Amino acid sequence: MKKTKRLGRGLDALIPDKSITDNKNTTDDSNLFEIEVASLRANPYQPRQEFDPVALAELKSSIKEKGIIQPITVRKVDNHYELIAGERRLRAVIELGFKKVPAYIKKVETKEEMLELAIIENVQRERLNPIEQAQAFQRLVDECKLTQDEVAQKIGKDRTTITNFLRLLKLPRDIQDSVRKHELTMGHARTLLAIDDVEVQRQVWKKVIKNSLSVRRLEKLIKDLAEEASKQKKEAKPRRSVFLQKAEEDLRELLGTKVNIRSHKEGGTIEVEFYSPEDLNRLLEIFQEMQKI
Repeated sequence: MKKTKRLGRGLDALIPDKSITDNKNTTDDSNLFEIEVASLRANPYQPRQEFDPVALAELKSSIKEKGIIQPITVRKVDNHYELIAGERRLRAVIELGFKKVPAYIKKVETKEEMLELAIIENVQRERLNPIEQAQAFQRLVDECKLTQDEVAQKIGKDRTTITNFLRLLKLPRDIQDSVRKHELTMGHARTLLAIDDVEVQRQVWKKVIKNSLSVRRLEKLIKDLAEEASKQKKEAKPRRSVFLQKAEEDLRELLGTKVNIRSHKEGGTIEVEFYSPEDLNRLLEIFQEMQKI
């Protein structure tokens, strides 16, 4: 795969230089044009999956009153244009019945760069929910063959942040959906990952929703559950029979050394410790005397 340059300028990667955008009378030399809405196609690498209808209605109202302040960004593909960034704006103008839309035309050749630009548009404007961000980062790893370090570098975040987002995808789908709906914060979701058992995760998640638990209270709940499970495990440990304990004590007294009796399903073993060759000889003499009885 062809390596693309690092998009370290963030949103600047989507917007041309000021000298271009300030020119209202765009010419063929500029990359800001009025484009036919009918010639536009959606971005196949769009990381956003949820579009808030209330926010979209507010955007429509704003565009109807003031026009499109920020043009969309597209690339030319054959005889049409493919959206890079600005899907909410495009949806709004379509619903408003606009025939044309202002757009920056950017040369983008690879799937990797298309995905990167779409993520920059959404992540750096903080419009994706945590699960959408996690899935977008995972796509960079899977489809663009990037390491987590490379993803962090391209998106402008540290590696730990990328790792924390990717870990959210280990949660069950219903809990992920809860994060999508903003019922759970990312802090809640990350805390739930401390629970290994999926069913216990679900039980705790439902309790968080029902009781509107804060992250701090959730942490305490998980800590209490872990302590209770540890206590039950200790109590469940089978107790040794009084007979075996008495037999050990008698043998220790008889042999003058440490003795352990381990019972199995059928039968068991007796371990007799010695601490020197002389001690072993002493024990052997005791066993020999016992044979004579």
